[in-house]
Amino acid sequence: MGNRRKFIRTAGLATLGAMSLPQMLKGRAKQYSGGPGNESSIPLVLSTWQHGLAANQAAWNVLSRHGSALDAVENGVMQTEADPGGQSVGLGGLPDRDGKVTLDACIMDHFGNCGSVCFLEGILHPVSVARLIMEQTPHVMLAGAGAQKFALENGFKITELLTGKSRKEWENWKRKSMYQPVINIENHDTIGMIALDEQGNLAGACTTSGIAFKMHGRVGDSPIIGAGLYVDGEIGAAVATGHGEMVMKTLGSFLVVENMRRGSSPLKACEEAVKRITEKVKDYEKGQVGFLAMDTKGNYGAYSIHKGFNFAIRNQEENELIDSESYLP
Repeated sequence: MGNRRKFIRTAGLATLGAMSLPQMLKGRAKQYSGGPGNESSIPLVLSTWQHGLAANQAAWNVLSRHGSALDAVENGVMQTEADPGGQSVGLGGLPDRDGKVTLDACIMDHFGNCGSVCFLEGILHPVSVARLIMEQTPHVMLAGAGAQKFALENGFKITELLTGKSRKEWENWKRKSMYQPVINIENHDTIGMIALDEQGNLAGACTTSGIAFKMHGRVGDSPIIGAGLYVDGEIGAAVATGHGEMVMKTLGSFLVVENMRRGSSPLKACEEAVKRITEKVKDYEKGQVGFLAMDTKGNYGAYSIHKGFNFAIRNQEENELIDSESYLP
């Protein structure tokens, strides 16, 4: 099991002197000990992986102006969806084995309202389509051509998502791979974000282009409510990242929230969900899964199967990257 090394809270950003935030963060990810004492100031936003740093700032721009958690998570993950430098979410995402970039996303609010899209092509911001489904239709999820049609009817435009860099990597992969999907080619395959606003409302969002070079039509955990994301305004919120098939088999994010309902801290709730995977999923060592959670008081925690999963935190005092605890050394 991971070592419980103390997480030392940083001072406010104003005390950092001449050192810029990128300089401060470069090459750093801090260990922390979660549990009941790890309560953060509110508002608060958390997101998965290092690409969550920029996304958190976009979300914080909403929260710090007294905005809602729902607006914050949408604006936050949109930052990552539109970044062509990342190859696991949205624009620039690595394609499926047929060379198509297909996107999955979902969003959920404090009251259990949710929307989702899967197998969506050619739309820059699938999370915003998911929110529109939540707010303007009686449905939770739209898929494929139907989701694209809905998006176009509501003012979204077709965008070419396959960049030159990603196309080259796909062409190189085809020559070497014998045209088989690559599972877990890299683990930074999702941005999941959860936020708590000053009104005490929670919200969450997930968005991804999924496993690189997947079979055409494959959908992972990110758009599945209860798998990639779950929010319960009375308890807390959780997101998952990593090998989506393993998360789907255990409804991991729902399990994390239910563990918190039964009294576990966010950290312990995530650890218990990882343990469930190790007990129920064959060959779990071959993939990575990480869970990130917070409760209604601003306590937070994260746990993963392997070392290497990190998450970003942003509130009034903190803007940094933290290593999660892990099951396997």
